[in-house]
Amino acid sequence: MAEEALFTSQQLCEYVTDLFRDRLPFNRLLGLQISQFDGEGVEVRLPWDDKLMGNPIQKILHGGVTASVLDTVGGLMAILHVVRDLREVSLEDFHRKLSKIGTIDMRIDYLRPGKGSEFIATASVIRKGSRVAVCRMELHNQDGEHIAFGTGTYMVG
Repeated sequence: MAEEALFTSQQLCEYVTDLFRDRLPFNRLLGLQISQFDGEGVEVRLPWDDKLMGNPIQKILHGGVTASVLDTVGGLMAILHVVRDLREVSLEDFHRKLSKIGTIDMRIDYLRPGKGSEFIATASVIRKGSRVAVCRMELHNQDGEHIAFGTGTYMVG
């Protein structure tokens, strides 16, 4: 019987990032690019695309896209924070843990219209327990204008 390979937290971090970036069809549809990831912070970039427009007169980002990007960056942050605390684990055991992770609640505050050529979403963990993580997410444009922020609660265990 072959012994199952064990993955380090760094390998799992890269695996999760690849999953979010390349293997989630909705994230690919939006055009999300993960530019920073670790157990302390996450940054996701979204280049402007006319398909993401919510108001053609003002040419601004759709509010649902804003919410989706913030939920994605918050969820990714929650998962990576869990991964940071793992020692070596098999991919099968990690998949079991991943299947229990999801958004419980999210609040978004829209601060100004989403105008820009690129949007940058960041997230950090406010608090993490054994079952729930709370994250703070922010969305800025390429000029640093604060577009929206959110708080997300995620089931992590």
